[in-house]
Amino acid sequence: MPPAHTGAPVIPGASTSLFPAPAAPAAQGPVPKGPASEGSAPERREPGRPGYRRMSLALFAAGLATFALLYSTQALLPAISAGFGVTAGQASWTVSAATGALALFVLPLSALSERFGRTRMMTWSMVLAVGVGLLVPFAPNLEWLVALRAVQGAAIAGIPASAMAYLAEEVKPKALVGAIGLFVAGNSIGGMSGRLVTGWAAQLGGWRMGLLSVGLLSLACAVAFLVLLPRARFFRPASLSPRAVGRTVAGHLRDPLLLRLYGIGALFMTVFGAVYTVIGYRLVDEPFSLGQGVIGSIFLIYLVGTVSSAAAGRLVARAGRRGALYLAVTTTALGLLLSLSDSLALILLGLVLITAGFFAGHAVASAAVSRTAQTGRAQASALYQSAYYLGSSAGGTLGALAYHSAGWAATVGIALLAVLGVVSITLYGSRAARAERVRQLPVARRAAAAR
Repeated sequence: MPPAHTGAPVIPGASTSLFPAPAAPAAQGPVPKGPASEGSAPERREPGRPGYRRMSLALFAAGLATFALLYSTQALLPAISAGFGVTAGQASWTVSAATGALALFVLPLSALSERFGRTRMMTWSMVLAVGVGLLVPFAPNLEWLVALRAVQGAAIAGIPASAMAYLAEEVKPKALVGAIGLFVAGNSIGGMSGRLVTGWAAQLGGWRMGLLSVGLLSLACAVAFLVLLPRARFFRPASLSPRAVGRTVAGHLRDPLLLRLYGIGALFMTVFGAVYTVIGYRLVDEPFSLGQGVIGSIFLIYLVGTVSSAAAGRLVARAGRRGALYLAVTTTALGLLLSLSDSLALILLGLVLITAGFFAGHAVASAAVSRTAQTGRAQASALYQSAYYLGSSAGGTLGALAYHSAGWAATVGIALLAVLGVVSITLYGSRAARAERVRQLPVARRAAAAR
């Protein structure tokens, strides 16, 4: 059924089935007194209000460190393959182990954040992930490198779901898409800067120097996060009862709206994981034969993702959420087709389109999860993150295996199948929305609508 009207502004063209408007957030326990006037209740944050900029910058830094650490080995895969004498598929596990561990641990850590707080969970996760990141460059062999990356991925798991739940609680609903878009923009900057720094550092001092450089970059981000993040004002601790958590998770998994969003996130990330895990191998080979530093510089294209994710709120306002998703998948598919060219210029243009489409689609889908879930927001976001990073692991591994077996065209084929999956889910949501509207019409109007 369509959600009850909550007084929130209606976005023209937005779906009432795939992406329902949120109900007004429930009160999160006793409301503390605001610092401005004695006895006044604090308001949720929005652009122009006190603390919003500090919050945005802190979570931007967290998003930057998350992606910089999580994908720190991706641009270095050819060098790691050469250094350890392993294949592309074996080296790709240094990425897939981190994303897979994140997918496994994000749900239990989100449950801990419901009890101990979003800010505390993000803080400890950041500290542990950065600490492991400073050890990763000294791994003596591929097995140790994969193991440390898995521990790092598990530590990072405490950040994304807690961050989205924190934003859903602290930010006004009308500003939520924009706020999450800024967090996702931090992801894109982290992915870009991490690969750029590691690429050039590796060209100068080897892949170990590249990993050390990204560890130091993430340490600086962690310090900024700890200094800037405002305290949570609307968090209410919940029970750690496994039965209660199980009921919450089961409820989310029975929600067809959330399930569609989880599928969309996983499939979008399958595309992204496949493309960016393999692109370095393609460009280091003939006829391109690019150096490690130049390949790292290609990840400057992530700046396009920064713009598209931050603009997701405006895109939804103009085209509706389903319209925004259709635009995102069309852009992504066009980029994949362009990347089949043997022209470096067209390949780069294809990467621009893939990146823009992916980050826009991810920002829209992840914000819709936070808006849809009225209870257990951390678990709802955690399930999205699990699906999202399982998609990354699957895309990276399958993309590398496909490239090793049949070249870049096979990798693109896997990515296009994932894009087709996003289209299918979105079309299903559109049809379900129309069927629900017709079902709720009076009999006479229903007959007229059928004609």
